[in-house]
Amino acid sequence: MTTLENRPTTLIELETLLVELRGDGVAVLTVNRPERANSQTARMFHEHHEAALALRDSGARALILRGAGEKTFCSGFDLAEIGAIREMGVREFLFFQEAAAGGLAALRDLPFPVIAAIHGPAVGGGLALALTADIRLAAPTAKLSCAFVRVGLSCGELGTSYLLTRLLGYGRAAELGFTGRIVEAPEAERIGLVNRVVPSEDLFAEADALAGAIAANSPGGVKLSKRALLRNQEVTSYAAALELENRGQALLTRADDMPEALSAFLERRPATFTGR
Repeated sequence: MTTLENRPTTLIELETLLVELRGDGVAVLTVNRPERANSQTARMFHEHHEAALALRDSGARALILRGAGEKTFCSGFDLAEIGAIREMGVREFLFFQEAAAGGLAALRDLPFPVIAAIHGPAVGGGLALALTADIRLAAPTAKLSCAFVRVGLSCGELGTSYLLTRLLGYGRAAELGFTGRIVEAPEAERIGLVNRVVPSEDLFAEADALAGAIAANSPGGVKLSKRALLRNQEVTSYAAALELENRGQALLTRADDMPEALSAFLERRPATFTGR
């Protein structure tokens, strides 16, 4: 239940996204175009950058990513804007593409965990958006599709080819990328495309509980855990992974939260984390 002191505040005024932060450190980013199935626009891709910047400096400890309304998480790029893209020259389109991909990358690189709460379709760019999250929860209504090949594009779009192969392995990613077929919630859970499926009426509450459990931990510990998990998907050797881990742990032992956690454990009380 939202209490008075936990009431969400709007971090930044945007046209296509709603960005809120609660007093408990949990932020919520809502794709806010329910009248257009929460489809993406050129403006939305730019607003991903703005939202990520506002969130990065907000003091948030976890973020829930969701779509407005009850029907759709994000249906991909709005076909009403496709004409403008077709009229772009090569350089203009490349600039647009880099801005779109950079906006999603900025959300993926937020220094705290991102949880996607997926209901209804998450297709094309909507799937790419869901893949930027660290954890994905899905309602039984979720339908995920790497739909780019169905409109003459490739799955090398918005980070999808990178993230999907690391999440599912090459074979499964190839099947989804080459066919563009729809993956419904039970299969998505079975192959690891989502962490778990929860009842539709419990989806946001489940994401909220998970975000709260994350936010209750040491901010520095969670931040460096996320950094290690993300960066160690990209490093080329075990030795480099160990180096990254060792640096992170050394930094955390110099912060206030680790001795506080140890004292709290010994004194059998909840820890009070400050992030300092």
